[in-house]
Amino acid sequence: MPGKNPVSVNKILVLVPVFGSLFFVILYFIATLYYPGGSQADIHSKGFSWMNNYWCNLLNTNAMNGQPNPARLIAMIAMIVLCFSLGVFWYHFPKPIGFKRNERLLIQISGMVPMIFAILIFTDFHDIVIDIASLSGLIALTGTFIGLFRLKWIKLVWLGGFNVLLILVNNILYYGHDMKLYLPIIQKITFISFLFWICLININLYRKQD
Repeated sequence: MPGKNPVSVNKILVLVPVFGSLFFVILYFIATLYYPGGSQADIHSKGFSWMNNYWCNLLNTNAMNGQPNPARLIAMIAMIVLCFSLGVFWYHFPKPIGFKRNERLLIQISGMVPMIFAILIFTDFHDIVIDIASLSGLIALTGTFIGLFRLKWIKLVWLGGFNVLLILVNNILYYGHDMKLYLPIIQKITFISFLFWICLININLYRKQD
């Protein structure tokens, strides 16, 4: 029936971030297998260190040990998949909640802009990209929390708050040079927790449509 088509499309959009996040994690793991070596703890180390290497190390042309980095292409594809998936999330999330048109557009744009800029994270504009994405993402996150409150999904609000705390810890470690030693592992925990949160929101949206 023609009236059912929009619901089917919406359901597909809701599931895109879930499958995209899973695909990103798989590609991330595969990329680590091809990383030659070198980390902030030891530039002569072999392979990828889950304790001492950053996600960005996989995106560099050369590994920290100076060798060409064959993991880069896989990591770039993973990054594009992640940015597209999260862009779809923030495009779709405000629509079923009942935001006013201007509110919806603000959340959509502020959520999608960081994803567009994040694709440039493997260029020389890395630090600028991080700053722009953080500022715009803050607006999108605020809209997401407001939406979760309206839906009365309080557990997801608390989980989101935990993710915000992790993001703050990342920034503290990033700008506090003496504490950067702990940043790689906190970065990975943040990735997992944030994507888990996004996936739970989408699963709940999927059930809500039913």
